[in-house]
Amino acid sequence: MEKVERNMKEIYEFPPALYLNKLTGVSRISYFNVALGAYLKQKSQELLEQITRMPTEHKRAFLKAFFDDEGCMDFRQKENARKVRGYQKNTQILALVSRLLSDFTITSRVVFPNEVVIIGKENLIKFQKEIGFSPGVYINGNRTNSLWKKHLEKRELLRMAIASFKN
Repeated sequence: MEKVERNMKEIYEFPPALYLNKLTGVSRISYFNVALGAYLKQKSQELLEQITRMPTEHKRAFLKAFFDDEGCMDFRQKENARKVRGYQKNTQILALVSRLLSDFTITSRVVFPNEVVIIGKENLIKFQKEIGFSPGVYINGNRTNSLWKKHLEKRELLRMAIASFKN
């Protein structure tokens, strides 16, 4: 969170409001400024329009951020389910994510209405190597529908899923 604040100070001099959800441990920062909101909305639109022409490292960072935030590792060995899934209401963003994944030779498919899915051992290995999940990004083991009943890093679940494939 300190890094976000440091980066924000480059474009906005005032400190954010900080909130901590004590039940989930999730921190939230908020900046209350109409002009800043308009600026960020413009910049996010520019990013979506230009990301396909940006360097590979920018594409990788975009995809990592997307899957860290909107993605999950669906690993249920008994059901033979091993897939990375990313959720988004905006289907244009899903198509963009799928297109960017193909730049890394990762095959994905958009499953309407709101997810992009990566399946298959080779695609999961490429995802792990090229994009992956950031360290410290966990699934919430306290959710009532949690299969694991404990906090696990998404990248550890990905590693477990890949290791579970028979050669």
